[in-house]
Amino acid sequence: MTEDLSPAVRDLTEATRDGAGDLGLLSLGPLLFHWPAERWRDFYCQIADEAPVDTVYVGEVVCPKRWRFNRPHLQTVVERLHKAGKTVVISTPGLVSEEEDLALVEELIDLGLPVEVNDIATFGVLERRGRRGAVAGPLLNVYNEATLRYLAGAGVERSVTPSELPGPSIHALAAVGEPALEVQVFGRWPLAISARCYHARAHGRAKASCRFVCGEDLDGLPVDTLEGQPFLSVNGVQTLSGAYACLTGEIATLRGVGVAGFRLSPQDVDMVRMARVYRDLLDGRLDAEEALGEVEDECPHVPLANGFYRNNPGAAWVEA
Repeated sequence: MTEDLSPAVRDLTEATRDGAGDLGLLSLGPLLFHWPAERWRDFYCQIADEAPVDTVYVGEVVCPKRWRFNRPHLQTVVERLHKAGKTVVISTPGLVSEEEDLALVEELIDLGLPVEVNDIATFGVLERRGRRGAVAGPLLNVYNEATLRYLAGAGVERSVTPSELPGPSIHALAAVGEPALEVQVFGRWPLAISARCYHARAHGRAKASCRFVCGEDLDGLPVDTLEGQPFLSVNGVQTLSGAYACLTGEIATLRGVGVAGFRLSPQDVDMVRMARVYRDLLDGRLDAEEALGEVEDECPHVPLANGFYRNNPGAAWVEA
């Protein structure tokens, strides 16, 4: 709860609790994987000290059971990020189906930080708390202008586009004007959340007795087709793309149509370097080809994809 945060952090969160805060151009989305708690803490502290991002999302999107490990480090992480001048947004679970899920949603909202909503049920909790202003996460599946306008009326200030939207659809949503749009430009796309845990089943375990086996795969569990071709990645109850999204060649167009934010999704690579690459691209110190070369150099073992934006299969790479 808010009372658990230090006075300095409470002052900062109170200043933004009725809105989504000053969300800048470049953001770091929530860490979707189950990393060891100390590594989770150290990762965000490094982001605070070294990564040129404006907004950082923290919280738990995938599995509420994981939060018990990271909860003790939240105070340190939020303080460090705030002191570094970052806007901090708390991300809530993508599937609210049990009392445990709802309890975590309420706990995260009561921190007083700006909130990213990833399940429609979370809006009800925000309303009961008298909270206005939020970020609509990519799992809400905002596909058309009418939905975007409805969210604006509900107080949403920014909406993160779903992974599978093609470029023309993103452009049409951007033309609505409010809420502002944020597009993921790096990292595995979040595709689906399930009530069942495939990660546990793949190791012969039940969801209730998983022993947090997802923590053995820091970048997700690869899934191949029957022909042995890389296809998807599994992260607990979540399905992710097998490829990393890489929209270095599309950013100029996205900015031109009015997209307000560009999201990097944390992966098991040097995310400080990725943040610097995309910051340099946004600021004109790198062109799209140079930025792509940097991403390829950092991620040589994972395919890159821009297929969704180019109206192709998501895993495809289409030359600009």
